[in-house]
Amino acid sequence: MAAAGAADDPVARVTGRRVLIVSPRFVPSNAPDMHRVRQALPHLREMGWEPTVLAVTPAEVEAPQDPLLARTIPDDVEVIRVGAAPVRWTRMVGVGSLEARSLPYLAAAGQRVLDRGDTDLVFFSTTAMGVTALGPRWHGRFDVPFAVDLQDPWYSRYYAATNVAPPGGRFKYSVANALAKRLEPYVLRRAAHIVTVSPAYPKALAARYAWFDPQDATVLPFGAAESDFELLRRDPVPNTVFDPDDGFEHWVYVGAAGPIMELSLRALFTALAAYRQREPEAAARLRLHFVGTAYAPAGTARPSVAPIARALGVGDLVAEQTDRVPYFEALQCLLDADALLMPGSDNPGYTASKLYPYILAKKPLLALFHEDSSVIGVLRDTSGGTVVPFAAGERPDQIAERITETWFEAAEWTADVKTDWEEFAPYTAREMTRRLAAVFDASTLPDKR
Repeated sequence: MAAAGAADDPVARVTGRRVLIVSPRFVPSNAPDMHRVRQALPHLREMGWEPTVLAVTPAEVEAPQDPLLARTIPDDVEVIRVGAAPVRWTRMVGVGSLEARSLPYLAAAGQRVLDRGDTDLVFFSTTAMGVTALGPRWHGRFDVPFAVDLQDPWYSRYYAATNVAPPGGRFKYSVANALAKRLEPYVLRRAAHIVTVSPAYPKALAARYAWFDPQDATVLPFGAAESDFELLRRDPVPNTVFDPDDGFEHWVYVGAAGPIMELSLRALFTALAAYRQREPEAAARLRLHFVGTAYAPAGTARPSVAPIARALGVGDLVAEQTDRVPYFEALQCLLDADALLMPGSDNPGYTASKLYPYILAKKPLLALFHEDSSVIGVLRDTSGGTVVPFAAGERPDQIAERITETWFEAAEWTADVKTDWEEFAPYTAREMTRRLAAVFDASTLPDKR
C-alpha cells in the first residue's frame, strides 16, 4: 500500500472518478467495520472509481492486528494514516472512543485531500459514526457530496425497549446515544446516499424522520471475499483455539455475543442438553467453541456464553474465548471445524456480516435468527445452512424443540454441504462492489451536490 507523501504519487494514475474513503479502523487492524472497504478496493477501479483511504494509524486502534490482511489490498492504493490522542491518556478522563480521539486528525488530513480539488465523493464506512460529522462540514466547504455506510444502528431505542444491558455500560451508552440522537439527523439529512447492511435500518429511519426518503438508501450486506479463502488454503495459519485432530467434533462460532444473543444461546444449549440426555456417548465427543465474543481490550471482558452453558448443564461441552483472534485465524477456525454455529439476536434488524465467510467455509451450518432477519432469506435461497427462525416472545424451550428436530435428530452436522453457488453469486465481493460503485455514481449526480 502506498503511504501519504510517497514518491510514486497515486494521484498521477487516476483511472476514473476519485472517492475519499474514511475508514478509521483499517488493515492491518482486525476490526469488523473495515471489511466492506477492504473487499471493495481490489474491484473499484474496474468499476470506474479511484480510491484514497483515510485511516488511523494501527497503533492507536484498539483491535487485534493481522498482517495477512495487508496482502488483500492492491499495493498502489493510496492510504493516508493519521494519529489519534493516545488512549492511555484519554481514558484518564473517561474517553476511549476512536472517533473522539481521532476526529481532529482525520479532519485535517481529509481537508488536505479535498484541497487537491480532484475528489468527487467522500464515503464514510465505519462504526465510529461520530467521524461522519465531517461530511456536512466538508460538503459545505468543498461542495463534495458524501455517502454514509450505516453498518450498525446509530441512534437506537433497542436497549431501552428491551432492558438488555448495553455494551460499555448504561451510563456511557446513554451519553453516546444522546449524542447520536443529535448527530444522526444532522448528518443523514445532508448525505447524498446511505448504505445499510439491513433492510430494517431504512424502515426505522423513515419512521423516525418525515424528511427521510427510503429511496436514498441502498441495502448492501458485506460481500463474500473468496480470495481470502484461496489465500488461506495456500498458506494455512496456526489454529490456537483448538486441535482439529484431537478426536473431538468441533462446532465453532467466531464473533461477538453478549446479552442480545441470550435467547438463541439458551435455546441452543437447551437442545444440546436434551441431546446429551438421549445420546450421552455421542454428545461427549462434541466441543462447542465461541471465539472472540467481546470487543473489550484483551483480558478485560466478562464471558457471556459460558455462564449460560453452565446454567443449562452443558458447560463442560462449551468453551468461550472472549478475546478476538486475527482475521485469518478466525477463518482457519471455520475451515478446521466440523460444523459452524450462528446464534442471532432477538432484534429483527440484526444481520450478520460474518454470514458469507461461514457459507464459503463449506461446512454444515446451524443458524438461529429472528424470523424477520435478512439472514433467513439468504440462507434459504442459497441452501447455505440449516435455519431455525424464531419469533418475538418465544421461549427458549420452544425454539430448542425445532433445533432438536432440524439439527440434532437429523444429524445435520454430518450431512454433505449442498450450497447453491449460482444463487450465492450475487453476494460475492466483486458483485457487492459493483452495487457499491452504482451508489457512488448516483451520489455524484448534479442534484446530489
